[in-house]
Amino acid sequence: MARDLLGSKCKRCRRAQEKLFLKGDRCNSAKCAISRRPYAPGVHGKNISRGLSEFGKQLAMKQRIKRMYGVLERQFRKHYDEISNKPGVTGDLLMTRLEMRLDNVVRKMGLASSPIQARQLVTHGAFLVNGKKLTIPSCLVKIGDVISVKESKKGNAYFVNQIQTLANKKDFPRWIQFDQSKLEGKVISLPTREDVGVHVDPQMVVESYSR
Repeated sequence: MARDLLGSKCKRCRRAQEKLFLKGDRCNSAKCAISRRPYAPGVHGKNISRGLSEFGKQLAMKQRIKRMYGVLERQFRKHYDEISNKPGVTGDLLMTRLEMRLDNVVRKMGLASSPIQARQLVTHGAFLVNGKKLTIPSCLVKIGDVISVKESKKGNAYFVNQIQTLANKKDFPRWIQFDQSKLEGKVISLPTREDVGVHVDPQMVVESYSR
């Protein structure tokens, strides 16, 4: 696995100066690194005052989005190339494509608390898409697709505990119709930039790649 995905998740949030929700429930607790140390990581984190150049701002935004979805540069560039010539606002199309990744949909449904956990669950074959097992986290779902927990996995202690957590969940995405009793969700529309939940400006990524 690439080193960028193995480093400290809390340092990534502190570098972005915003919660990226990479550690699940811990991000909403008093132990969150942003709450305890709201400055950049490193010895000189408290003293960094210089502004970034335009290139630096674009790079920082690209890093933020890549880390939110757990993708590296090659895969991220591939997502961008796939939508760069399509009609519409390129930045919004990029965010929609990233939101429709299977691992992200699983997380938004509340069946995983972090991107890393969602990726692991998908890779281990815990989910079905339209009744068929799918183990590719980067696979894109479509409107009308039904994502459900595999029947043989529902008795696992993890999913039994998740049922209790889902009973109190209030922030289901408006583009996913979720049936808690069946532990399955249906994609009913395309997500928008507002559905991301974290401040991002994907047009800065477009400008970076357009150089």
